[in-house]
Amino acid sequence: MATLQFTKGHGTGNDFVLFADPDGEIELTAAQIAVICDRHFGVGADGVLRAVRSRNIPEGAAALGEDAAAEWFMDYHNADGSIAEMCGNGIRVFTHFLIERGLASLEPGETLAIGTRSGVRDVQRNATGFQADLGRWSLDGGEPTVRAKELPVARPGLGINVGNPHVVVALASDEELDSADLSYIPIVDPVPVDGANVEFVVAADPLVNDGIGRIRMRVHERGSGETLSCGTGAVAAALATRHWAGDGAPNQWRVDVAGGTVGVRMFPTEDGEHVSLSGPAELVFEGALEV
Repeated sequence: MATLQFTKGHGTGNDFVLFADPDGEIELTAAQIAVICDRHFGVGADGVLRAVRSRNIPEGAAALGEDAAAEWFMDYHNADGSIAEMCGNGIRVFTHFLIERGLASLEPGETLAIGTRSGVRDVQRNATGFQADLGRWSLDGGEPTVRAKELPVARPGLGINVGNPHVVVALASDEELDSADLSYIPIVDPVPVDGANVEFVVAADPLVNDGIGRIRMRVHERGSGETLSCGTGAVAAALATRHWAGDGAPNQWRVDVAGGTVGVRMFPTEDGEHVSLSGPAELVFEGALEV
């Protein structure tokens, strides 16, 4: 057995076990990750983030080919040990971890490039903590129907990809949102090929205040279950709500989740519209595990 030095962190309650493996020498199995994330017998987390230098992991070659500045790769696994392409809350916590461990620096106004399985993502500091440019997005998941326990009928969803797949469902009221039992996996029809995170959303009344759209969201994350927050899910939820609202809908959004509030912003770039996520990133404690 080996000793794994780890840090526990979270972004609006979406929590992670993080560890540094610069040389890519530590390969945890899916079973080991599931035990670490178990909230009764392990540390407890929604996922595990491994910080590895991009040059030392096969997936990092693509990141370096995209941006030679992407020294660090965020190797992310869900709570069940399955691999995930991207994590919006996780990348902020990951950045904070790199800085606190002295593995990277990020001064105000600077940008830190992080490699992920969905491409290189740029992170900056901002007033709420950190802001991550999640790149381009796409409406490529169709309009499946979604059934959730305690919601009486199937609801239409909207498939959105923001580096990982999502299906967003609009509900009529806070009461409906609160009644959904997301301890059960929502049933999406047709079933997405790679699975999907499923977000349930209620619009504020009024929807827009001082030029900022406002929504409330709950989420069932693929491979992790219901979580207190999902960063890419908040982005997908804001994009879907803007899509449904039509012309004149704002490009800035406040998304309230069980664990707090995150900000979403859509903005034009040379290669198309990008979307960013901003919010806090906290490191809670450090420890050691025998693995």
